[in-house]
Parts: sequence; structure tokens; C-alpha cells
Amino acid sequence: MTTNTSCWDVFEACAKSVYQGCLITSVSAKDKEFHFQNWFGFRLHDLSFNHDDQGRNKYPDFSLVNFAEGYEIKGLAWPGRERDYDSNSQVPTGVHNGRQIFYVFGRYPADLSVYEMSGGVREYPVVDLVMCHGDFLNADHNYVHKNKNVKGFGTYGDIMIRDRKMYVAPTPFALTSGTTGMMTLILPAHMEGDPRFQKVGELTRVEADELVVDYTFDLRTNVLQAGRVPNPRAGTRHEFIAWRLKGQPDKPVSMLNKPTLPDDSSVTED
Repeated sequence: MTTNTSCWDVFEACAKSVYQGCLITSVSAKDKEFHFQNWFGFRLHDLSFNHDDQGRNKYPDFSLVNFAEGYEIKGLAWPGRERDYDSNSQVPTGVHNGRQIFYVFGRYPADLSVYEMSGGVREYPVVDLVMCHGDFLNADHNYVHKNKNVKGFGTYGDIMIRDRKMYVAPTPFALTSGTTGMMTLILPAHMEGDPRFQKVGELTRVEADELVVDYTFDLRTNVLQAGRVPNPRAGTRHEFIAWRLKGQPDKPVSMLNKPTLPDDSSVTED
């Protein structure tokens, strides 16, 4: 077991659990999120990794006690909306409140009707899984998420408009090839490897030419406009390594030339 980070052990526990047939358990058809989160929680329990109490609006989903690290869990129905996901509380990041943050994306069958209910619960498999360091999704550690409001709206001036941000970010399945059907770990290149793992890809993300620094919304025209400035770090390359356990398939992982990025159609009014 490693001493400086939990991610190698956590990923190993997840990957081996998938191969050993440890199933996701859902107790309700309305359980759209917490079934996979609970499955991941059992993996931490298997490792005897203590974590803070969970909460529906807490970020990350699991904050470890013995490591300055946290795990944010995203279950995705497959086939279905799997190219991007909603983040209602925090923009993706690799560091939050002094903790390294890892994201765990697990895909499960979209049609659960083929899996019989037994004792009031339904069990089904994890199709594939990508665990990635948050920097793979967004390397900015300085942005602070806050919800604000504007008072005085409406005919009588007594209505408040709440600016409650939702972030829609691409998943690793939209950014990479070679991850479908596999169990893959993606970490910054500077993180030292582990002898249990084999390297299956070198990945590069490049900073954009411009940064969005503000936005305005015109209530009369329903037009939303972003304010952009040149990115002083434009073109900066962030290097990552894709890993799998030795004994797993060594199918190579690479960046997609034209990844599928989020669009308005993926944003719901919920």
C-alpha cells in the first residue's frame, strides 16, 4: 500500500471489484445518482479508508481522513448522456480546500429492466470506469465558486433572482479514445508510478487562447454573453499518464483530436 496518495489503492480496489463481479445495488428506480456512489463507498470500506460523513450537497463526495484527498463520483448511464455531466456545486478542479481531488466516472447499463429485482433491490454491473485527477478536467485551482443574488426584480420590486451556477464539463470518455470497456487511471505525469501498474498512454491538454472572466444576462432579450480576455498561459501543455493494472488489457489510450464538448442541449432546467 502506498503512503503518499490513496489513488493507486483506490483504483485497484475499484478495478478488481468490477472484474470480480461486485454489482451496483439500486433500491429505487428514482435513484439516479447515489447507487454508484454507494458502490464506490464500499470500495473505501474494503480498504479501511475512513472518510467524512457524506451529504447530498457536499463536495467532494468522499473526503478521506488519513489522506489530504477527496473523490467526486459520477455515475453515467450507457448508452445515454455520457459525453458530459452537470456539476451543480463546484467547477471541476484538481485541488479543493487543500485536498487533491480525483473524479471517478463509472458507466452502467441504461436499460435496467433486464436485471431482475430481488428483495426489493436491483443489481447490475459497472460497464467501464475512468478515475482521473481533477486537473485533467480543469487545472485552475484559484476560482472560488459562489452563488449570488439580485434583489428588486418584478413589478413590485420584491422578487430576488438567484444566480445559481451549473457547470457542464466533458467526461474522460469524451476527451479520450481507448477507455471504452476498460478500467483506466489518469494522473498528472509528475506523479510517480506504482509497480502494480502499466503505462498505456501519454495524454496532453493544452490551455485555451482565451479565458471567460465574466458574463452578463439581458432579462429583456434573454441573451447571455460571456466576457473573455486573452489567456496569459495560452498554449501551456499539461501532461498526463494513463495507467492500468498489470494483467489488464494494454489497449492504448490517447486524446481525441476533436473531442465532443458540452452544448446547450445537455443542460436541463432541473
